[in-house]
Parts: sequence; structure tokens; C-alpha cells
Amino acid sequence: MTLEAEVISKQIITPSSPTPDHLRHYQFSFLDQISPPVYNPLLLFYEFNAKTQPNITEISNHLKTSLAKVLTLFYPLAGRLEDNQHVDCNDNGIPYLEAQVNCKLSDVLDNPIPGELNKLMPFELDDVANKFALGIQLNIFQCGGFAIAQCLSHKLADGLSYFTFSKTWAATARGEPNIAHPQFISATLFPPKNLSGFDARTGITRNKVTKRFVFSASNIEELRKVQAHKNLTRPSRVEALSSFILSRFMEATKDIGSADKFYRVVHAVNLRPRFEPPLPHHSFGNLYRIAMTAPLQISSREPYHGIREVISKIDNEYVRKLQKGDEHLSSIKTHAKSFAKGEQVIISFSSYCWFPLYDNDFGWGRPTWVGSPALTFKNLVNFMDTKEGGGIEAYISLEEEVMTKFESDVELLAYVSPSAVLNV
Repeated sequence: MTLEAEVISKQIITPSSPTPDHLRHYQFSFLDQISPPVYNPLLLFYEFNAKTQPNITEISNHLKTSLAKVLTLFYPLAGRLEDNQHVDCNDNGIPYLEAQVNCKLSDVLDNPIPGELNKLMPFELDDVANKFALGIQLNIFQCGGFAIAQCLSHKLADGLSYFTFSKTWAATARGEPNIAHPQFISATLFPPKNLSGFDARTGITRNKVTKRFVFSASNIEELRKVQAHKNLTRPSRVEALSSFILSRFMEATKDIGSADKFYRVVHAVNLRPRFEPPLPHHSFGNLYRIAMTAPLQISSREPYHGIREVISKIDNEYVRKLQKGDEHLSSIKTHAKSFAKGEQVIISFSSYCWFPLYDNDFGWGRPTWVGSPALTFKNLVNFMDTKEGGGIEAYISLEEEVMTKFESDVELLAYVSPSAVLNV
């Protein structure tokens, strides 16, 4: 069936306490400036339980009250984005929507389709003109189950910052006494730059389709064994799955475009532990960077083992160079021109594995499922842990022609598990 969500109410939630005057100007860091103007999405699904949950009106009121409280800690989120330079922390608040969904929660969980899940989000994820930093939508299913949809601007936050916000909101809703406050230090670590000639929107496209592929712990373990046998080094779960998906992506694209094309593999890397001393987990902002391989011409028959090596190069010395910024910006512009000409094919990986996705307990238990809508870039792979058992859900965004070949790949399908959430 086609999923539909009808918005039945819309409010603006403002911080419960005003932001002090000296915090009214939140400066973007250099890494915020070069981050894409899209929204990071998060979807938290909760089954209805009459014994442990209040009614939906009480749930919504509780969410709004705790949201107002947590916005005092994350005060930039209640402001307005200004010209890729700063946030006007004016306490104007964030949209809070309620929507009625035309199906039961089980209809979604039986076969989650990322493109359909976008209908549950408060914003279009690629709305580059939107000045809101954050939006929330409470989606109410016919069975009484519900989903909390969050959109947080990537101009302000990377994945860890985003999940830290959500986890802090949940802890506030539960009435936890000791809440870790976010540290807004990114602009101090990475001062802003003059970005003339740089377009952070490069790569945003609607010419793609996103599909969700589930890999069980046992199948991932089999991939690790196969690759360790060939490479003598045992890869991590994410390394093994990245290498496997890369090989199937190369097989799907080998007859598209130039026969002599080069591939580049990109992996997002959290910078916080790369500092000396490491930054706290609750350091807020875009404190990530990408590890990129050299141009590759490799066979889809052989697993690629260079991911760990390029990630290892993002160390404290790399961070010190990055803080100067100019060399990195020049490199980004060069790569962008190369990709635009079609000289290289890039596939990007981002992993939320081990992030506290299922810690979002607002007082009525952990989520039944944490999911994602369709992504904003093509050739993008996003990993998320399954709720139990060490499996991984891979959200893969490809051009339609490529996806048709990719999803019918026999070697891929040999490792893919059923998609229903209840089977995960």
C-alpha cells in the first residue's frame, strides 16, 4: 500500500528558558561551512502498549515539554541558519507537527521502503533554502503505534551530534538527573574560512533510489572469514561489508560510462577520538571528515582491503593540518571538478554502527525499530545496527539503472536477509 501522512496540527516549540544575549550568535566552523545543506533524518518507531504507555495526547504533550527543556541546552537548534556563516540564536523555535498515518505500524515494519518513509518527515531532506535547524513530526498509526521523526540540519551537526541530541532529549523526558551538556567548540577548533568558489550543494540529487538491505550477523561473519582468508587481516564488520558492497557496486556499474573509469571509496570518520587528547563525545558540530582512497582500478572479483589504511591516516597530525583548512579546501574543489566531469566514480560509506540509536527511551521503552528515509545523495551507503544480534541494515542510494542491476546481483542476494523488521 502507499503510505500517506496527513498533518493534523503544527506548533512552534521554543526553549523553556531564554538564551543569554552573549550566546545569540553561533558561529559556523570551517567544517560546518563545507558540510552539505541537507537534513540528517532519524525515525524512531514505537509499538502501542496500553499497559505501559499513556494516551497519544499525553505522549505528545510530554514530548513537547521535554523538547522545550532540551532546546535550552541545544540553543542553536531553536535559531535560524544565516548565509552559511552562523545561526541567529533568537529562540524563535522549531516546528512540531502531528500527523495521522493511513496504516498500522506493522504494515511499515513488514516491509520498510525508505522512499515511503520520507512522507513521515517534517521537512524535505534536500530543502536547501530552509532556515530551520531542527524539525519534529509525531506520526500516529491507526493501531496506536507512533513514530518520532527528526530532521536536524547537517550544517550544524554530524551523525554523533545528532544522536547525542536525540538521546539527551529522551533522557530529559525520562527525568534523568545528570544530563551531559553539549560542548559548542567546533568553531574554536576549526575557524571559519572564505569559501568563494565552493558549492556545498554538489552531489545533492533526486535522480536516485534508496533501498534497504539487511545483513545478518552470521552472514557478516562469513564475509569477514572469506576476506580474512584472502588478506590475512581480519576486517571489522563495517570493513567487510563495505568491501563486499563495493565489489557488487563495481559489478553493477562496469558497463556504464567509460570502460577505463577509476573508483574512489570514501568513508566518513569521527574526528573526536583522533584529537590528542580526545574530544568528549558530546562535542557538538560537524566533527567528522572523510577518508578517501586513491583512484582505483580493481576487479569486482577481489575484495578491496584498503579502507582500514586510509582511515588510519586520519590521525592527530591530519587534524592539525585540517585546522589550517586551506589545503583541505583546495583538495575538495579539485575532487569536485573531477567527479563533475565523470572522470571518477565515487561511492561513499557512513556508519552509525555502535551509535546509541536504541537508547531513545522517552519513558515508555526503547524503540521497536530505528529507521531512515531515502537519502539525498547517490552512490551513498549508510550502515545502522539491527536492534538485536549484531546484524547491519544498509541503506543504499544509487541511480535507478544501477540499482536495478545491483539489487538483482546473485552474489549480493546470497548474503541478504529478509527485510521485515520483525525478522531482523
